[in-house]
Amino acid sequence: MNKPIRDWTAQRVWIIGASSGIGAALATQLLQRGAHVAVSARRAEALQALVADHTEARALAFDFTDDDAFARACDELFRTWRGIDLVVFCAGAYAPMRAWQLDANDIDRMLDINLRAPMAAAAQLIPRLLKQGSGALAFVSSVAGFRGLPKAAAYGPTKAALINFAETLYLDLAPRGLSVFLINPGFVATPMTAANDFEMPALISPQQAAEEIIAGFGRGSFEIHFPRRFTYWLKLLRLLPYGLYFALVRRFTRL
Repeated sequence: MNKPIRDWTAQRVWIIGASSGIGAALATQLLQRGAHVAVSARRAEALQALVADHTEARALAFDFTDDDAFARACDELFRTWRGIDLVVFCAGAYAPMRAWQLDANDIDRMLDINLRAPMAAAAQLIPRLLKQGSGALAFVSSVAGFRGLPKAAAYGPTKAALINFAETLYLDLAPRGLSVFLINPGFVATPMTAANDFEMPALISPQQAAEEIIAGFGRGSFEIHFPRRFTYWLKLLRLLPYGLYFALVRRFTRL
């Protein structure tokens, strides 16, 4: 569906949200495969540590929700690299939340980081990539965006909207030569999921997640979802009528 990416030698990759978790693991593995990688996040020290031993890597620290800061970083990369082959949006915010715990400040934070910022960044990148005549965008969403789930009252809707956005971009951009990837992980052991107070089924490491993502890029898949022993069950649940879906979710989550 997308142009497969198998040879990473000298590929120009920008990973946003790379100071820890999936983003950091993906940056490390792509550097090992010979890619030129730029990493961005707010924590400059973590980014510098990540790229310290790689002359082909760049660290650009900024707040992803600051559109002007994103524009400056984008200008710098296009000026230095003469183009970008792949941008991966890994930045995310999460707070477990039941309906009676809804908090306006947390809602605004998750909407801003998980949805508004990627959309605003795509608005800046797409004209450049179309002019370039090639390139790819990859959005890290979540299986929490498939259907409503307990403790995801604010997080889930932001990821559902991001899934919809990636699907829409694919329909518009694939005929014009650009690739759009949608990445839907299950539970990955990151600082973000450390906030969960429940057992996370099929939990995997950030390194395993990065391997799955790279394999998905190699297949040219639109959707890259993992671990499949977990995500296929959630995909099946998407097909069920509401009555059966709600009953099964309550039974298995005990919430």
